Amino acid sequence: MTDIAASADATAKQTYNPSLWNEDLAPASASARNWDAQAYAALWVAMVACVPTYLLAGGLIAAGMNWYQAVLTVFLGNMIVLAPMMAIGHMGAKYGVPFPVLLRSAFGPHGAKIPAVARGLVACGWFGINTWVGGSAIYVILNTLTGNMFIGAPLPVLGIDLAQTISFLVFWSMHLYFIRSGTESIRWLEVLAAPFLLAMAFALLVWAYVTAGGFGEMLSAPSQFVEGGAKEGQFWSTFFISLTAMVGFWATMALNIPDFTRYAKNQRAQILGQAIGLPIPMALFAFISVAVTSATVVIYGEAVWNPVDLAGRMGGVTVVFALAALVVATLTTNLAANIVAPAYGFSNLAPSKISFRMGGYITAGIGIAIFPWKLVEDAGAYIFTWLVGYSALLGPIAGILIADYFLLRRTQLNVDELFKADGVYAGHKGWNHAGLIALAVGVAPNLPGFLHAAGAVKSVPAIFDGIYVYAWFVGFLVAAGVYYLLTWGAMKK
Repeated sequence: MTDIAASADATAKQTYNPSLWNEDLAPASASARNWDAQAYAALWVAMVACVPTYLLAGGLIAAGMNWYQAVLTVFLGNMIVLAPMMAIGHMGAKYGVPFPVLLRSAFGPHGAKIPAVARGLVACGWFGINTWVGGSAIYVILNTLTGNMFIGAPLPVLGIDLAQTISFLVFWSMHLYFIRSGTESIRWLEVLAAPFLLAMAFALLVWAYVTAGGFGEMLSAPSQFVEGGAKEGQFWSTFFISLTAMVGFWATMALNIPDFTRYAKNQRAQILGQAIGLPIPMALFAFISVAVTSATVVIYGEAVWNPVDLAGRMGGVTVVFALAALVVATLTTNLAANIVAPAYGFSNLAPSKISFRMGGYITAGIGIAIFPWKLVEDAGAYIFTWLVGYSALLGPIAGILIADYFLLRRTQLNVDELFKADGVYAGHKGWNHAGLIALAVGVAPNLPGFLHAAGAVKSVPAIFDGIYVYAWFVGFLVAAGVYYLLTWGAMKK
């Protein structure tokens, strides 16, 4: 940066409101914008390699699909979510600011706190659950190596034994180093981990094929939707609700992807990297999941979908390598998908008091406080229904962002004004009513179906269940349309 540019930058910062600005929320410096296409591809490969991804195809096969229908549904869902991912990523790459700051254009500096925290809360839930998964892998390794020496009686209040508690805290503490070191440390971890995780995934596939003498019968089994099948004629209804679930799976990342693309060397880096790193690896891991699980029917006499259970059954030194890979996979996913967004979201609540690092520590604290092992144990599938469904309800935020940035502002933002309480994006005393109204209207049609699916209400009119099948798409389009009409009319005046 030249002396003149540095002086201009310093002058601009003097006009920023301290309640809206800190160094972590400020535009990324030129030297920090060093992420290339390989970095973004590695980011996605490392995030994709996780237990929830592995289980996705199993859920689709349980719903009646055959293996290739399941894999194609996963692939198509991720191709769809890739479009808003790249579009919203464009904002970060162009202006170098994170997701909560970009929200101020459409929601106002105070109003932006609502969608930013809404995005962060779902990440806190996933953070706790994935941390429990990683800790469980360490626990299984310890007992495998010692002949179950560390299995003990549950502790009072916690409900898990001492070794489980320590394993959870050990894995939890791994995140603290990267929170303290910032997003650059996450980048190098993802770059190093991606090829290792790909190698381990293919090694698992080879192990399954060799041990079972093939992949078993699951890959040749027909879908349940064929003539005479258990779910004859129900393919399309199952497909569309499954497709929405696949979109919703990474829909939250589509929102806060500017938290990462703000460090892009250029637009090509984030577009190409994400195109390579998301849809193909998702489909690949879905296939590996189905193929390996099919082989487990031959090896163990039953389908073993959960990779933690599978690793525990392998025995010998193999289980150590398998679970070590699982620990790395869970760590890389958790850091990128479930730490960064809430860290920036909490920082945006009070920038002068909460840094990115402190926001990350708050997220980590919530991860312990929610007792994730009790969530998984007590709620079972319900917690995942809530979390994935909640993600689909965030579709309106994506629609509003894209309508504001591309349709109304033609990709032109004044970055300095984003850090002013009385700037051009201030709305009415810091609240842009158009954005907030559009968000509420976009969520409203999907809310009854969501509450019904989650078991919070016993029944709703059938039309709401039908709308919820397309929840992310409905919310996206309705909110985008409402916001455009409200804002376009105001701009015309």
